[in-house]
Amino acid sequence: MRSDERETGTGPGVRRLPSTGLSDARGRPLRDLRISVTDRCNFRCVYCMPKEIFGRDYQFLDRSEILSFEEIERLARIGASLGVVKLRITGGEPLLRRGIEDLIARLAAIRTPDGHPLDLALTTNGSALPMKAEALRAAGLRRVTVSLDSLDDARFRAVNDVRFPVQRVLDGIDAANAAGLSPVKINTVLKRGVNDDEILPLAERFRGTGHPLRFIEYMDVGSSNGWRLDDVVPSAEVVRRIDEVHPLEPMAPAAPGETAKRWRYRDGAGEIGVISSVTGAFCGDCSRARVSAEGRLFTCLFASSGFDLRSLLRSGASDAEVARALSGLWERRDDRYSELRGLSTAGEAPARIEMSYIGG
Repeated sequence: MRSDERETGTGPGVRRLPSTGLSDARGRPLRDLRISVTDRCNFRCVYCMPKEIFGRDYQFLDRSEILSFEEIERLARIGASLGVVKLRITGGEPLLRRGIEDLIARLAAIRTPDGHPLDLALTTNGSALPMKAEALRAAGLRRVTVSLDSLDDARFRAVNDVRFPVQRVLDGIDAANAAGLSPVKINTVLKRGVNDDEILPLAERFRGTGHPLRFIEYMDVGSSNGWRLDDVVPSAEVVRRIDEVHPLEPMAPAAPGETAKRWRYRDGAGEIGVISSVTGAFCGDCSRARVSAEGRLFTCLFASSGFDLRSLLRSGASDAEVARALSGLWERRDDRYSELRGLSTAGEAPARIEMSYIGG
């Protein structure tokens, strides 16, 4: 093998199609890679990391078990050679990872085969953004997505279960915007009887700010959040409630495989999005792969097991060998859990990875 093949992940047996990317068993390309950099979080949100499970005795990954920055960079470079154009850094809470700015700088330097930078973004609970936003932007981060489930301080403290004040997250959003990490996307997970009365207040809080607000249907990810179908607030209801006060009109997708259905205010005051992972499955064009903090590749958010990339990376395998493994895994991919959800309720569902483990 030539040295350039080893370095770039090209060569015999490696399929690299820059225009379309790899295709899985259902013809879906690999375009979006989401990499978790830590399994730890400073929140204990009741729908994600409930304190009764993720308490003081919970055994998080040891530092030696999680991927190093060098390993993450290497995976991202190989992914880009196979068609990845979007890279999302997740957690846990990724801003807890020491030196995260150094990792961002490494990833910002990666280019696709046709010479373009990756669409590099990070998902965070916003708690550390007032301190980190400027350094992240200087390192090359392009955008952040902030989780915000309530504007009511008492409710927000109850949901995160560590009594973290909502104003500090709002300050983080402002800091990210001031640093140039914009537009700042705001993600709200809705749960019936918990925060569905804040649909309109949240919409009005971010109307006119340029920050897209996305309402996410409460999902049955993992097995620790006590999910019930009755707790789901359908996206159609969200759109109807907002439209009754602030008329909306549908927008075209910004990119193929986009999870959110976009709606804009008819008066030009911005847009909202709804992610209908329960009532309107979008498996048909899902182009996302996820890597956990210790290097397991998952081809579906609702998967129960993943492929151990860390062992491959640490075994001395060349980039071309890692690329072949990734290609083979993606080409065999046939996941469509959300489309089959209705059928799976008849029997006992298999154990699934937790949201905090894979980063959403």
